[in-house]
This record gives sequence, structure tokens and C-alpha cells, in this order.
Amino acid sequence: MYAIIEDGNRQLRVEPEQELEVDYRDLPAGEQIVFDRVLAYRDDQGLKLGRPTLSGASVTAEVVSVVRGEKLVIQKFRRRKGYRRKTGHRQLFTRVKITNISPA
Repeated sequence: MYAIIEDGNRQLRVEPEQELEVDYRDLPAGEQIVFDRVLAYRDDQGLKLGRPTLSGASVTAEVVSVVRGEKLVIQKFRRRKGYRRKTGHRQLFTRVKITNISPA
């Protein structure tokens, strides 16, 4: 059984008990998140596709922690001008564990 959900303009394939990283949300560990934009759902009976979403279907997840992504290095350089800038960025993500997938 799996579902395809939309979160943060990305489509994610999720299964029960799976852990994944979604866009940052300011929630404490143990809090529940409900993803209601379910695009597709598959189980033993077959595949159900939404147009564009399945009405009534939802995916419930539990917040595990807040994590930081890998470091992105940004370099600016102008040749022959003595101009160099180097900065970095680490994006925050929320790690969640899928607890329940309820079909439409």
C-alpha cells in the first residue's frame, strides 16, 4: 500500500512506517501532520487516481524531529577585479514518520 501526496510543490511517494523529510514546519516532536492533497492511492484492490486529488483521502504523519540539510556553498567571482564572496546555507527540514494512510 502506498500513496502519492503533494507537499511544498513536490510529489512524494509514501508508505506506512516510512520516514521522510518535508518542508520545515514549526511543530514539536510527537505532533501530528495531516497531508490532505493525495494524488493517488494504491492497495490490494488497485490504483485510484485523483483528478487532481482524491477527495476525502488523507495521510497522517508524526513529527520526529527538525533536521538540517546538507550545506550548499554559494561562490561569487569576478575575474581580474579581486572580487570573491563565499557563503553557505543549510535548509531546515521536518522529519516525519508516516503513521496512517486513509483512502477516500
